[in-house]
Amino acid sequence: MIIVCPHCLAKNRVPEEKLAEQPACGQCHEALVPLAPIELNEQNFSQFISHSDLPIFIDLWAEWCGPCKMMAPHFAQVAKQYPHVIFAKINTEENPRLSSAFNVRSIPTLVLMNKTNELARISGALRSSELQQWLDQQLTAHS
Repeated sequence: MIIVCPHCLAKNRVPEEKLAEQPACGQCHEALVPLAPIELNEQNFSQFISHSDLPIFIDLWAEWCGPCKMMAPHFAQVAKQYPHVIFAKINTEENPRLSSAFNVRSIPTLVLMNKTNELARISGALRSSELQQWLDQQLTAHS
């Protein structure tokens, strides 16, 4: 499978059975699937999303949003438990074109993507257990 490095955007071929071993980028040697959310923006989004074979779970948020701030540690905690999913955050204020492309009406909005296909979305702050339950349901439904 192909995984785009979240640090240098290099494409890396990784056998699926090696995902749990925290593979590193062949170019910059950083973790390919960090167990923490990565930042996506208007500059790196298209390259990253269109070439990565792993599902990408995106949190669309804003700095001024209380529920977004409340959910952030839960999102980060759940990211540590899914080595086969890339967790990403998009600041809607700093990336208005992405916010518009996702047709964001309320935040936080969570979107599960497979390449450029939106698989599912949910709006509103969720706790760790709710995030896991929703994500597990979506991954099962779309596998």
